Amino acid sequence: MTPTTLGTVANTSGATGRPAVSWTDCRAHLPSLALWLVVVGALCSLPFVRVAPNRLVSGEPVYFFWMLQGPGGPLAWGLAVLLLALLLAPLLAMICTSGARLCLWWVAAGAALLLPCLLALAAAYAQTVVQTASPIARTSLGIGFWAAALPGGLMAADAVRRLHTHYAAGALLVAVAVALVATLLGSGAGDELSLMKEYANRSDVFASAIARHVQIVALAILLTLCVGLPMGWAVRRRVRLGRALFPALNIIQTIPSIALFGLLMAPLALLAALLPALGRAGISGVGLAPAVMALMLYSLLPVVRATLAGLDAVPSGVIEAAKGIGMPAWLVFWRVDVPLALPVVLGGVRTAVVQAIGLAAVTALIGAGGLGAIMFEGLFASAQDLVLLGVLPIIALGVLADAVFAGLMVLAAPVGSRQVLPMAAGREHD
Repeated sequence: MTPTTLGTVANTSGATGRPAVSWTDCRAHLPSLALWLVVVGALCSLPFVRVAPNRLVSGEPVYFFWMLQGPGGPLAWGLAVLLLALLLAPLLAMICTSGARLCLWWVAAGAALLLPCLLALAAAYAQTVVQTASPIARTSLGIGFWAAALPGGLMAADAVRRLHTHYAAGALLVAVAVALVATLLGSGAGDELSLMKEYANRSDVFASAIARHVQIVALAILLTLCVGLPMGWAVRRRVRLGRALFPALNIIQTIPSIALFGLLMAPLALLAALLPALGRAGISGVGLAPAVMALMLYSLLPVVRATLAGLDAVPSGVIEAAKGIGMPAWLVFWRVDVPLALPVVLGGVRTAVVQAIGLAAVTALIGAGGLGAIMFEGLFASAQDLVLLGVLPIIALGVLADAVFAGLMVLAAPVGSRQVLPMAAGREHD
């Protein structure tokens, strides 16, 4: 018996004919089981929601198992059934390897439904609180809610990855989950949650805050591409330039964001004073200009490194072949270097965009606005749900940007080098 075999299921006479269950088959489902344990542990040991008399106090914890006997009991029991189904799927996949693929779809779909179900239960309990307590009472999402929702998303992502299916399948699951959440919130069922009350109080500025945040990131990334792509190309042609450039870019990465904003405020203010036309154009020591400049400086390193790595990865034989058929140097660059280096370059831009989306929140401290303004308003007021109102869209923008660039990298890869993912049931490569 080999070390990777748990035992031979088929007997020596071949009566059963079932394939042997290997340790590799079982090990592939261990992440799902571990994440399931985290979800159940969070629901059993951590507060699912907190009920407070107003927005400024933390409130009393309410646990998931308390809800099984309350007004939201049917929803709570439905969630418990969903959790049981998520446990049975990997166990069945371990026992019956021929149905492993169906079980993975089971896990992916069930885990994608976990967040809408958790939110529906919290919303139902919030409505019950309003009917039985003070009208200004607040029901906040507790740490148990978030500690269960995050592993649920990871469980769905792990199942989709092990399905080796098309990229669109994961996007479809995300779209379904988002649509269910949007339908729930759009119907007004979640209006009594403290987070939605904070949104209602700031609905007039929320959309503009998102637009401002996207504007800051878009301008910073546009400038980064205009500067970083030529830098990467120049570093490839002149090694000495890279020896001087990369240490400077590394040092910029080590400067705290607040300090870098402060360092840029004085020079930009002086420049606006010396050139009034720049001041009239909106460039000053505070606001959009220093925010965009700082984010551009932070984003240069991943873009320059990715550009250099992508160009270096182009096979020299392909370049020589292009030159051999008479292509001029500029045409070799655009028809050979750029297409083959593009997936790697997009990986660097992907890192820069996600990093800039997170750092753009700090630019609110120098008057740039955006979602960071909502977040810091909540911090200064000790209002947790107001902080979440600013933070959650930033996380959503980061996840969306990461997914978009991941798809672009797949599309930009040469057809011959794209990974052909196995579609046969039970074929795992973990």
